[in-house]
Amino acid sequence: MGRLFGTDGVRGLANADLTPELALSVARAAAGVLADRDGTSRPVAVVGRDPRASGEMLEAAVVAGLSSAGAEVLRVGVLPTPALAYLTGSTGADLGIMISASHNPMPDNGIKLFSRGGHKLPDAVEAAIERTVVSGASAAHRPTGAGIGRVRDLEDAAEDYARHVLSTVDQPLTGLSLVVDCAHGAAAAVGPGIYRRAGATVHAIGDAPDGWNINDGIGSTHLDPLIAAVRERGADLGLAHDGDADRCLAVTADGQVIDGDAILAVCALALHERGALKDDTVVATVMSNLGFHHTMRDAGIAVHTTAVGDRYVLEALRAGGLSLGGEQSGHLVFLDHATTGDGLLTGLALLSRMRATGASLGELASVLQRLPQVLINVPVTDRLAVVENDEVAEAVNAVEEELGDTGRVLLRPSGTEQLVRVMVEAPTQEQADEVAARLAQVVSEVG
Repeated sequence: MGRLFGTDGVRGLANADLTPELALSVARAAAGVLADRDGTSRPVAVVGRDPRASGEMLEAAVVAGLSSAGAEVLRVGVLPTPALAYLTGSTGADLGIMISASHNPMPDNGIKLFSRGGHKLPDAVEAAIERTVVSGASAAHRPTGAGIGRVRDLEDAAEDYARHVLSTVDQPLTGLSLVVDCAHGAAAAVGPGIYRRAGATVHAIGDAPDGWNINDGIGSTHLDPLIAAVRERGADLGLAHDGDADRCLAVTADGQVIDGDAILAVCALALHERGALKDDTVVATVMSNLGFHHTMRDAGIAVHTTAVGDRYVLEALRAGGLSLGGEQSGHLVFLDHATTGDGLLTGLALLSRMRATGASLGELASVLQRLPQVLINVPVTDRLAVVENDEVAEAVNAVEEELGDTGRVLLRPSGTEQLVRVMVEAPTQEQADEVAARLAQVVSEVG
């Protein structure tokens, strides 16, 4: 077995890499590692899934694994990942398990784990669960009779989550019209209804999941259908979610794509103006455009930078007692209201800003003057050795001196492939292209 946990839980081709047997083992192990009760009460687990067909099979395996470990199981059915995280916290459960492969295509599926309070797991806890799975230690404890866990559906789970996110809206969103793309995923279960209850006029696309069509040419990774629908409807904006609705990207009335950097900037400025941005600091990853940093600096907002991955954004937010962070991909975390990225919460925040200011999405997003960015993936023999090479370091230093404060260079080894990612930002597209090609050539020759 290779490393079980990736950047966001366990993920793979359903029934090939991610089998029911593995799902059962992971659930049993998680119950043992995360449920540190005093022995006088049963551990409790909340289980949800997105609508892909393999989720039915994997849900059955996860529930079997948990109940065989003596855990009480609360099933919430098809709901977004952030809903599962919220319900894990609100019910006081010991753990939450979400069965989803997020924005991945239908043949894939995954298992995301949450600890008490609805928080993603730190590396050390994931490692402990993985060791338990590999060793088979969790199978040694097999309660019988009344010791076996019971399973029940959590009534009103969707309504509890809807009320929670709607509580963040200060005034009705009347007068705003939007198209929401649910990616034929978990957002279809609650998304359109939540936006309508907030007062907006809503047209939904990608809202008819059949188990096979999740993320299929639609959703936050395929924005053309949303752009077309916004133009056809004459809507004020479009919002795009991914399969498990922890992401949100947006489209203006004229079809301009608004990515996570711009949405994060708009939301940070809104909180800053209200005095609600803790320590006047926002968290972003190393991939955020330099234009984002300039916009925040000009507004008097500090930027704390992390490695790529929403888990690292979350860790920085919790460690610093901060309130807002996010990624270009549209994962935004409002830590005052959520313990993980929440696409619907993000959409409501963006709509609320439009309603409060009377500005269009395009006007709001124009605060971010994006620098041209080029990303080249360079195949190499040893990605880690290349990024530590002296010749590569000298080339990077020379370019950084050349660009100064007007641009940026980032060399990053791929987490899964023998690739080095060369990212360059510069004042013009021509300069960004030229500098990136120059650095990629050095990396290729060394690699």
